[in-house]
Amino acid sequence: MAKILYVEDDLSLSFVTRDQLEKRGYEVLFCETGKKAFETFKTDLFDICVFDVMLPEMDGFELAKKIRLENKQIPIIFLTARSMQEDKLEGLKLGGDDYMTKPFNIEELCLKIEIFLRRKDVRKEPNDFYTIGSYQLDVREQKLSFGKDERQLTLKETKLLSLLSQKENTIIKRENILLNLWGKNDYFLGRSLDVFISRLRKYLKKDENIDIENIRGVGFKLNINS
Repeated sequence: MAKILYVEDDLSLSFVTRDQLEKRGYEVLFCETGKKAFETFKTDLFDICVFDVMLPEMDGFELAKKIRLENKQIPIIFLTARSMQEDKLEGLKLGGDDYMTKPFNIEELCLKIEIFLRRKDVRKEPNDFYTIGSYQLDVREQKLSFGKDERQLTLKETKLLSLLSQKENTIIKRENILLNLWGKNDYFLGRSLDVFISRLRKYLKKDENIDIENIRGVGFKLNINS
């Protein structure tokens, strides 16, 4: 199920749009302000973003600019009541992938979302190599290296460390980790996740600047102090 970050301050329009997207099988996380959307983006994992341009606290263009510093690949679709060519060019320059003028056709929006998700799946190339403090993670070979010392990891250990590394110094919700690693979220898998986290902490203990922090009731964060 694709997960959409949808940001819109028109509550009536957002209700209808969310309802239609959810009926088509998408998981939609909705925010009313640009500031809240950016905070949400940093603590969750999304497949695509759909932003209104005129937003309180932080407009859609500024939001896209900040998100592009965090993630250069995620597709971004702008929605706006303004049809000026300058606005469209500005949105595309800031890293937007498409631009729809209100009132928009929900079928067209869904088609664009599907197209971008297909492109994303085709071109998605997860990193094969991560630098984690003084450690090196080789995802393809499932190896964690510290200088000349190498440790062979299991597939789950590799996926978990890779996921944490993608969001370095950022909280990842427990439920999102479970869904990414096991495809579902339940109590017993949560206990298994805690065991995996404990293992990774032991593997990384040679570098005192690395810490996998447990944010109680929320999730985990890979802290790397420079």
